[in-house]
Amino acid sequence: MPQQSSGMALPGFRGAVRAVVLASAAIYVATLLALSFASPLGQAIVALGSLTPEGIRHGWLWQFATYAFIHVDPLQFVFTMLGIYFIGSAVEERIGSRRFLELYLFSAIGAGVLGFLLSLTGVVAQGAAFTSGVAANALLMVFYLLYRNAPILLFPIPIPIPVKYIVIFTAAIEAAYLLLSHFDLFYFVLLFGLGTGYLWHRMASRRSFGAFLTEPWYTLRGAFYRWKRRRAARQFEVYMREHGGGTYVDPLAEDHDPRDKAPQKKNGESREPWVH
Repeated sequence: MPQQSSGMALPGFRGAVRAVVLASAAIYVATLLALSFASPLGQAIVALGSLTPEGIRHGWLWQFATYAFIHVDPLQFVFTMLGIYFIGSAVEERIGSRRFLELYLFSAIGAGVLGFLLSLTGVVAQGAAFTSGVAANALLMVFYLLYRNAPILLFPIPIPIPVKYIVIFTAAIEAAYLLLSHFDLFYFVLLFGLGTGYLWHRMASRRSFGAFLTEPWYTLRGAFYRWKRRRAARQFEVYMREHGGGTYVDPLAEDHDPRDKAPQKKNGESREPWVH
């Protein structure tokens, strides 16, 4: 459980949370300065960094990650960073800095990919998405899954509220905005953030998500090499039959006993046991 005290102690500003907040703040300040003093440059930063179906179709795949670091509205930026700071600190304390960054990037990229796939309908999930709120939602979901009974003080309400009600309230508000915006991509991505947080926790809460991604690759590679070895064995058997040779036995085959080619022992003689 998160540490609690009678005072209003703030969580430590360190680790991956500090890196994410400082990077987001630096990008936001640079975007604001560019929009104020070099408007074409600022608009280009927002356009290139935001997630748009048109941009992805033109090959701007970096938008799947960069949109989570683009902000325009100051109030939204402040509240999102506060959520990442307070909720993210408790999550990072539980899962570690490396998994925190995995969760942050997986939730943003995963929600962006889902939003883009939905936009291919040409009816819903249109427009642009640019907010780290998707990662904040994922952190909220993971916080709930880690601390199901934890209460949270939600400003300006002076009483603690169970985190499950905050998750429900967040989903309901964003669903309402989704309906009011006529199913805009922005709010689809936010809702998908809750889903990708849940998915990450189910798949990778007990091990590195990087290992989860690479394990299928090694499995497929091993199966490919086994297929190549069997294919080479069959070709060699055909070659040996055509040239009057015997049957080839793969020395790496799992069921092959190396004693099969050893000289037969007479009665009373012993041979070493074969261990597979």
